[in-house]
Amino acid sequence: MPEKIAITGSNGTIGTVLKEGLSGEFDIQKLDLPELDVRDLNQVVKGLKGSTAVIHLAWNGKTENYLGGYDPDNFLMAMNVYKTAKEAGVKRVIVASSVHADNFYEWQGPGFMSPNKTPDPQMPYGEDKVNIENEGREFAKLGLEVVCVRIGGINPKNEFPVHGKPADLAAWLSHDDCISLFHAILKAEKIPDNFVIVYGVSDNQGRIHDVSNPFGWVPKGHAEEAAF
Repeated sequence: MPEKIAITGSNGTIGTVLKEGLSGEFDIQKLDLPELDVRDLNQVVKGLKGSTAVIHLAWNGKTENYLGGYDPDNFLMAMNVYKTAKEAGVKRVIVASSVHADNFYEWQGPGFMSPNKTPDPQMPYGEDKVNIENEGREFAKLGLEVVCVRIGGINPKNEFPVHGKPADLAAWLSHDDCISLFHAILKAEKIPDNFVIVYGVSDNQGRIHDVSNPFGWVPKGHAEEAAF
């Protein structure tokens, strides 16, 4: 019988990619509106029942995104997942963070930007992602395995836009790399120190993010090959 994992925000862009890419190996519990509201703790408790891991993607991007705005419900949803997972004995929580948790636009090196450096978010969206990462670190101290994936630019059509800031273009994430990263995290025997932050970006020309990780994941996509 396949391992059961839950995905909040399963109808969104990343959720759709992961449902299609992981369903052949895992029994996926889809947790999203209108059937389930992650803001409601009791609904989350029911939704995570029987799962060994949860991928938390649920986010109101209309009210809070990298262009501005702040929505306290986004932090609430993450806390509901952390609390429920800990109390229900769910082993592992994989949280969607963002490259915007740090100010990668101004990175000058040397070398790649590490996910372990002290972040310097430049907007409420990034600040909220950092706060959610920090809460994950606290739950990890209590025994919950937490992985925060700072996801780069991913879109429904798996296209790479040729226009934009060089740093944005260098942070593109292909569908295949997204699937293989989450798969590697799910299959990992253990999470070092119960807490890891990893950048989820493809191996693009001009990449500035350090994608080293303890899961054996190596991005293979190149943005230049997907340009339209």
